[in-house]
Amino acid sequence: MLGTPLIMSMKKFFTKTYGLWLTAALCCFLWGSAFPAIKTGYKLFSIEQSDTLSIILFAGVRFFLAGVLTLCIFSAAEKRLLLPNKGNIKQICILSQFQTVLQYFFFYHGLAFTSGARGSVINAASVFISLAIAALIFKMERLNANKIIGSVIGFAGVVLISLDALKGGTGGLKGEAFILLSSVSHGFSVVFMKRYSEKESPPLLSGWQFVLGGAVMTVCGFALGGRLSGFTFKSCALLLYMAMISAVAYSLWSILLKYNEVSKVTVCGFMTPVFGYFLSLLVSSDGFVITFASLAALLLVVIGIVVVNYDFKEYNKTR
Repeated sequence: MLGTPLIMSMKKFFTKTYGLWLTAALCCFLWGSAFPAIKTGYKLFSIEQSDTLSIILFAGVRFFLAGVLTLCIFSAAEKRLLLPNKGNIKQICILSQFQTVLQYFFFYHGLAFTSGARGSVINAASVFISLAIAALIFKMERLNANKIIGSVIGFAGVVLISLDALKGGTGGLKGEAFILLSSVSHGFSVVFMKRYSEKESPPLLSGWQFVLGGAVMTVCGFALGGRLSGFTFKSCALLLYMAMISAVAYSLWSILLKYNEVSKVTVCGFMTPVFGYFLSLLVSSDGFVITFASLAALLLVVIGIVVVNYDFKEYNKTR
């Protein structure tokens, strides 16, 4: 009974408009900060953009730690040890391949060849790709006018910033293409997670897929010659922070989804590319220059995310 007032207080906070937006802003800030954090990690651990195996190892260590932290957080919250069983091991394996191994193989390599600011805008395409995969391939939902219009607007932003990259003489679109492939992998992982979580615990699935995917990347990267050097207090603190990004942000986002309608939460996701864009400019020194095209691309992506997620019919009813 002692925990009941606390639970009621938490529910009241997370369902209030200010509580929802403050918590969502924190999650988006954490996810957005991953872009400059990864770029900084490459420098601290002396990882060259051509060193594929060390990049895989770096990503693997981060997500293995993130999985452990996620399982610890939710095991404590649910007062039970989250352990997989025979029924969900296959699901965890599939999720780990799409949500961690493939997604972050492309994502980390993409950021090695492009700026964090540009990558944050392109990565937001995962919102529209997830929608297309769910509607066109798995038939899990229907496309309506605002989803189609929002996707077109958002992808226009991705195309615009990609053209800006070519104009800026960055040496092609290798980084941008890798991040777009990462978004495709993320789109499939979202659909699989939605399907599997109908009968299984989302924290259990997510935590263990992080652990498995991170372990696979760590073992493969190290066994094939990848190495991390430059372990200092600063670099280790950064690595722990990057692991906390996934664990904490996922935990808080899951709480928001538990106490609010999905549409009210997902529309807040427009803040992720905004935070990623400006934090990358503040923290990184990768030579990215603010241009009118890059700002216009960011605006188009943000508008696209809002249009896709906003329920205009519901808004009209409340007027």
